[in-house]
Amino acid sequence: MKFPKPYTLKQIAQLIDCEFRGSEDFEILGINEIHVVEPGDIVFVDHPKYYDKALKSAATIVLINKDVPCPDGKALLISDDPFRDFNKITAHFKPFKPSNIAIADNAIIGEGTVIQPNCFIGNNVTIGENCVIHANVSIYDDAIIGNNVTIHSGTVLGASAFYYKNRPEGYDQLKSGGRVIIKDHVDIGALCTIDRGVTGDTTIGEGTKLDNQIQIGHDTIIGKKCLIASQTGIAGCVVVEDNVTIWGQVGVKSGITIAEGTVLYAQSGLGHTTEVGKTYFGSPAIDARAFFKEKAYIKMIPEMVQKLKNL
Repeated sequence: MKFPKPYTLKQIAQLIDCEFRGSEDFEILGINEIHVVEPGDIVFVDHPKYYDKALKSAATIVLINKDVPCPDGKALLISDDPFRDFNKITAHFKPFKPSNIAIADNAIIGEGTVIQPNCFIGNNVTIGENCVIHANVSIYDDAIIGNNVTIHSGTVLGASAFYYKNRPEGYDQLKSGGRVIIKDHVDIGALCTIDRGVTGDTTIGEGTKLDNQIQIGHDTIIGKKCLIASQTGIAGCVVVEDNVTIWGQVGVKSGITIAEGTVLYAQSGLGHTTEVGKTYFGSPAIDARAFFKEKAYIKMIPEMVQKLKNL
């Protein structure tokens, strides 16, 4: 998530009321999670296990809960609770804006696009040309929809990420300041839910087709010309490359890559990165041919047991 203009280290430190290490004029351009950080970004870290990863990342400002040596060319924000202060920054630059109208005044809707009754179109939403948004679709703030997109009834784009910190008093949610981006020629079925990024974008690539009742987690990137069948759940921060086929009721673990041309058979549970062009089945999912061989061998067990009894 980029700020509307550059800020200084001192300004951000004052915003969250914390100490800093580095020049007070050190430039800050935005905030991001560790997997998408760029120079000029703030990244937060609140566990010693991940200090080294954060300090060596592309981020040039680290919001951290220990006063450690500051790496060359970087700056530190020293906080007793980086999670809380990261939320403060998100809330400041991306505050919740209530609405009392169905289609925001600053939404941009392209020529030839049809918005059916009872839809909600939030602030700063852009919808391209020749789209059809069916009844009862909710598109939260800042979403970007391309041209020739169809979205069926009951779908929600831009809900908050399922991202919580477990505290003694209960779960604390990491605020979502990212967006949902839908590219050209995408079809989205009924009752789908696509969460916004925490700081980046959840993206559905050009020509991809989603069936009904699909969940896409925060910051996940779906490539071009993918087919995803109903009741599939894809967790956050997944990369799905081009021409992937996912059949119904598949569950996908966070933070992995589904390689180009992968096929996942129905009811599979995928917990690892796949190889290009391979087909997987089972839970945990393995190479489909290996799975079917194993099943064939299992069917032979009763016969083998009987032969052993007859020896």
